[in-house]
Amino acid sequence: MKAISKYLLAAVLSLCLITGCDEGFDDINTNKVDPTSLAPSLILNKAIISTTYLDGVSTLGMLTYNFGIVQQIITPYGSSLSGGNYNQFNNANTPLVWVNFYRNVIKQVVAVTDQTKDDPMQANIYHAARIWKAYAFMILTDTYGDIPYFEAGQGYISEVIRPKYDPQEAIYKDILKELDEASGALDAAQPAVTTDILYGGNVAKWKKLGYSLMLRAAMRLTKVDQNTAKTYVTKAVAGGLFESNADNSIIRHTAIYNNYIANHLAAREKTNFYLAAPFVNYLKENNDPRLAVMAVRYVGAKGGPEQVAARASSDPKLQIGMPMGYNDVTINTVLAQNGVASLWDFTQVNLTTVLKLDAPEFHITYAQNQLLLAEAAVRGWVSGTAATYFANGVRAHLEQMALYDPSAAIKEDVIQAYLKAHPLDASKALDQINTQYWVASFLDGNELFANFRRSGFPALKKNPYPGSEIKEDFIRRMPYPDSEIIVNLQNVNDANTRQGPNDLNTRVWWDKK
Repeated sequence: MKAISKYLLAAVLSLCLITGCDEGFDDINTNKVDPTSLAPSLILNKAIISTTYLDGVSTLGMLTYNFGIVQQIITPYGSSLSGGNYNQFNNANTPLVWVNFYRNVIKQVVAVTDQTKDDPMQANIYHAARIWKAYAFMILTDTYGDIPYFEAGQGYISEVIRPKYDPQEAIYKDILKELDEASGALDAAQPAVTTDILYGGNVAKWKKLGYSLMLRAAMRLTKVDQNTAKTYVTKAVAGGLFESNADNSIIRHTAIYNNYIANHLAAREKTNFYLAAPFVNYLKENNDPRLAVMAVRYVGAKGGPEQVAARASSDPKLQIGMPMGYNDVTINTVLAQNGVASLWDFTQVNLTTVLKLDAPEFHITYAQNQLLLAEAAVRGWVSGTAATYFANGVRAHLEQMALYDPSAAIKEDVIQAYLKAHPLDASKALDQINTQYWVASFLDGNELFANFRRSGFPALKKNPYPGSEIKEDFIRRMPYPDSEIIVNLQNVNDANTRQGPNDLNTRVWWDKK
């Protein structure tokens, strides 16, 4: 039988050589299941998804450093969870944003801009990718300082495998230029890219996103270059910012495609992370209705197995934040004075509202925009009153609670009462504005860490943990990964010479005392 099959195949091939019978072979030999390429719009979607806390890489970095530094979420545990809770260097977690962004987000978004830059029919994809690239690079440079920027993501395209590190000042100026050009060039007359994961191809919303990100980037420069900051704040306002919560940049989740922070805290880390006392106390002292949405306490729990629904309470009066400066052993010395039965009895993030499995993740919001405009108004950079922008921003975040779950919605009379009780006080405007920004950016670790360093608010006290490894009161940046030191040493050394030692103490360019 094998011999017959062999001779039959030989006969067929001979006939094809004589007659040229190649018709249909291309179709037969084309794999219609595994794609050999993807549409740039789909690659951009992948970059957007990878920017959020999609996996354990980014999530653990936020939980161990950013949330702890700004004293919103804390863990008493060390080892693999040490970081901002102890003010210590954890070589396993400081590189996580770098690893995820350069290996995924930057590679993908640079590929999109390279594929679409010369194609007029994909101009909107090109400009949307430029906007998202600016957002991704802001997170990277805010986290590490000087980074590969102009040569980044060129490994597959131009074989640049040891990219040079660019000064953060140059990076920010190019980010602002890119946002200005890309936002202005988006064209609503082109066919909508309906596969767009953020806005379904709505160009008007992408424009608002670009200008809203420009406002954020411009305000980063308030300590180092106020002329440039004012110039681009003015451009952002003129271009058109978010007008309501309907414009927010959001990644939506489902029961199948989960919010990863929620998944992380509902599973392996459920008993490890708690709301920090400074955050809980601020909300309690100001009778903030968001506390009842964000928080839950398993009253009287003496261990993880006792953190059950029957003990769960979101009553603001019962919430007790975990104090800063303790580990899982020393925390036992302050249980009685805090009125809790064990460390498992402290308040946690509510996994049925803001961190339920299908809770959305926010990148840039109308609330944040309005609060930044309030600060810009205080500085005399925009028209309108700071008090109005401030009230709009606080209201927007109070209303944003309803986007997590209908049960989390705050009633209108409660919103009005809170706004009436907390008007902007001109004598402490920057403190009030940026402390509200701290609340409004809850669960956005990158932005929390950045704006806290930029503004100096809220006026948090130093984490008193006795094993602190930092010289200043707070961590200022993440060090470069060991992998960079191994494969790109000269460029790392150049950055360190320019910026300062590769440790937790060195300030990035815009973070001046």
